[in-house]
Amino acid sequence: MAGMLRQPDIHCPACGYKPRIEDRWACTPECGTVWHTFWTGGICPGCTRPWKTTQCPTCEKISPHRAWYHLPVDLPASRTEPAEQGVTR
Repeated sequence: MAGMLRQPDIHCPACGYKPRIEDRWACTPECGTVWHTFWTGGICPGCTRPWKTTQCPTCEKISPHRAWYHLPVDLPASRTEPAEQGVTR
């Protein structure tokens, strides 16, 4: 589908666990906010602290937050972005 934004697949880089809607992560005890870290890109909505690491709720390994985002493989040439098919934006 030309022009469609491709969303990253989010999963634990260690075990492959995909976060569920009901999953929650906790900020520091001083802040106390509990939220879904992938809804905010790792930024605590309570104190705006950027979390550079994220712990997997399944395997409990701590990985860089950015390592959880896996970009989709490029589409075949016949299904690429419009600009690559000679269409100007």
